[in-house]
Amino acid sequence: MSMSGPPTSISRLIDRWHSIGAFAADVGCGYEAARQMRRRGRIAPQHWPHVVAASRRRGIEGVTYEWLAGHRIAAMPGEAA
Repeated sequence: MSMSGPPTSISRLIDRWHSIGAFAADVGCGYEAARQMRRRGRIAPQHWPHVVAASRRRGIEGVTYEWLAGHRIAAMPGEAA
């Protein structure tokens, strides 16, 4: 799997770290919150600044507020079912 270019999903973004715990530590949230982000396929807006900054530090391209918002909207319809 190529790690260049923007990730195609929230779970693929989180997979760029060696573990969910490493992602949680880098972003500044708890392990369980990070696990739920991965499971739900979206990241709550209060975490976006930290996710964008952590992604930049890791050289992950394309992770912006717009990218996160698009994945949040895409993930929500399935939850209403």
